[in-house]
Amino acid sequence: MAQKTSEKGLNGAAAPVVTEPGRVRNVVLVGHSGAGKTTLVEALLAATGTISRAGSVTEGTTVSDHDPAAVRQQRSVALACAPLVHQDVKINLLDTPGYADFVGELRAGLRAADAALFVVSAVDGVDDATVALWDECAAVGMPRAVAITRLDHPRADYEETLATIQEAFGENVMPIYQPMLGDDGQSVAGLIGLVTLRVLDYSQGYPPRVGEAEPEHLNPIADDRNALIEGIIAESEDESLMDRYLGGELISTDTLLPDLEKAVARGNFYPVIPVCSGTGVGLDALLDGLVSGAPSPLEHDLPVVTGVDGSARPPLQCDPDGPLVAEVVKTTIDRHVGRVSLVRVFSGTLRPEQVLHVSGHGLSERGHPDHDADERVAHVYSPLGAQLREVGSCIAGDICAITKSGSAETGDTLSSKDQPLLMEPWSMPEPLLPIAVVAKSRSDEDALAKNLARLVAGDPTMRLERNPDTHQLVLWTMGESHADVVLDRLRAGGVELDTEPVKVPLRETFGAAARGHGRHVKQSGGHGQYAVCDIHVEPLPRGSGFEFVDKVVGGAVPHNYIPSVEKGVKAQLERGLAAGYPVVDLRVTLFDGKAHSVDSSDAAFQTAGALALREAAAIGQVTLLEPIDEIVVRVPEAYVGAVMSDLSGRRGRPLGTENEADGSHSLVRAEVPATELIRYAVELRALSSGAGTFTRTYARHEPMPPHMAEGVKKDFDRR
Repeated sequence: MAQKTSEKGLNGAAAPVVTEPGRVRNVVLVGHSGAGKTTLVEALLAATGTISRAGSVTEGTTVSDHDPAAVRQQRSVALACAPLVHQDVKINLLDTPGYADFVGELRAGLRAADAALFVVSAVDGVDDATVALWDECAAVGMPRAVAITRLDHPRADYEETLATIQEAFGENVMPIYQPMLGDDGQSVAGLIGLVTLRVLDYSQGYPPRVGEAEPEHLNPIADDRNALIEGIIAESEDESLMDRYLGGELISTDTLLPDLEKAVARGNFYPVIPVCSGTGVGLDALLDGLVSGAPSPLEHDLPVVTGVDGSARPPLQCDPDGPLVAEVVKTTIDRHVGRVSLVRVFSGTLRPEQVLHVSGHGLSERGHPDHDADERVAHVYSPLGAQLREVGSCIAGDICAITKSGSAETGDTLSSKDQPLLMEPWSMPEPLLPIAVVAKSRSDEDALAKNLARLVAGDPTMRLERNPDTHQLVLWTMGESHADVVLDRLRAGGVELDTEPVKVPLRETFGAAARGHGRHVKQSGGHGQYAVCDIHVEPLPRGSGFEFVDKVVGGAVPHNYIPSVEKGVKAQLERGLAAGYPVVDLRVTLFDGKAHSVDSSDAAFQTAGALALREAAAIGQVTLLEPIDEIVVRVPEAYVGAVMSDLSGRRGRPLGTENEADGSHSLVRAEVPATELIRYAVELRALSSGAGTFTRTYARHEPMPPHMAEGVKKDFDRR
């Protein structure tokens, strides 16, 4: 539950306020689930006095994991902001979920941040999904650093983990501190700086005792120190430095450190820092590194901005006095506070009682229609997890929260009313796991629709659609865990609902030509109903649609009733003939019939037309058509064989494979029936250890295998 306070934190400390962008660092923590991101955030908050004591993931008492679903699952399911102050610099830590289902929260964190801290467990190492994320950050030039965590675990292996990181992440990933073992020869009790040669001794707890390295410390670190110095010099803007170093000159720490910090901020060098959240080892070193090495908002390129109509605008500058441009990076619905929007301010200053223009464009396919509105912001808050601490303003480069916006959704741009602007949207993955939801009662239907709209407004990785063919309400999600969280939130909002198997929108058609005779003759309430028609039905090529041909001669069916026959045929086509799916790609020719001068009517001929089509269907071998999707699966080369084999088992037809330019991944193209892809998002993840992704596009409908079609028809008959 979001809680409002006035300028106070969880332990009574004032909310951090900055007046210049240069004293802000926005750092997103990323890494696989279980690497220790949330625990590290807690340790850093406690180390800086932001909170009185670190919470526990298992006990559900952490700042980041305040969502009830996160507490229950004991893992992060949503982006959380946790600001702290170190060396008079505000560091906004953005804790993200490590599980692939919540990649939308991760992308939001990347959008709001200026640097990424990759958290890698010394027990589990690096997984393929983390490597893919590293490559994604590299593609946009985001500065990165690595924290190796869980050093106090019995199975921790720092050296092996470091080697794995360097192999996975490539060049210029180097440690700037080396762990030092305690008296027991096993636990990590200190660090030695490879550049500064300072020793940080944590044997008596945190904060550490600081001293200079002794001669016995130097030999074990010599190789790593030399490699680090050479790496720093290679990135230096001073071209003479390498010649001086190779000439035997001892390069001073005062020269190396500024070059190291510049290389990190530019995204050319990636320091590795060992930390242990439980014992405090390395926390101060990490904080120092974030202050000195992570870029400030002034050093980070800002997103492209246009007018609301798409017209060109000058590039943004991170200037508190510039035009206001901010973005909603996350939206949550709190039962007590209402809508809470986490906002990154890129330009200008956001103030209470300010009238904003809220603009959202480009996400209509995700269920977010383009919208523009003017709204007044009542208050501005500094968020600390669920805690909202009121502040007087939020300047360019900083992150804040606003509440009770009536229209702001995740991804929306906030700008001034007098100068409305629109930011280029960030990339979001397509949700590929469908869940069909059903309200338990009519009274729950309105509540279900209302709560679903709220959730979709806050999560662009969801898509909501009502399938016109199956009449199901389908919620597209990123995976099972994502779906579980969404359903839990719906139920927590008082909605009684069920799920049901997702139906694939099949089609029906005729497998052979046939004739049908429709006769509707009966007496009802003293009014006769008389209509007879004869039709000929023949299949057409795929995609031809429906044709109705009139070949009646001699007035057997009066001219004014011929449209009635067509209308009855079309109504039956929509209802289906064999399994309740729309009938497509056929020509119906009306060639004969009978009418009565008194008892014939429009309704009677509609009924006769439908009856004639049904009789023809009994003769003409109705065929079921299933949708075929073209999919592109992106996986590391090692999984290509397994993916190809799996697709064959799904009745897939391979179209070919190709390697990406860097050779790290392969693209497998295939055509696969949509009925085989309902749970493919989950199954591909399991098959590829979380490293595989795919996209799908509709190609066409094709006949379903007869044995499968018969099963569908029998299920329909039983209903």
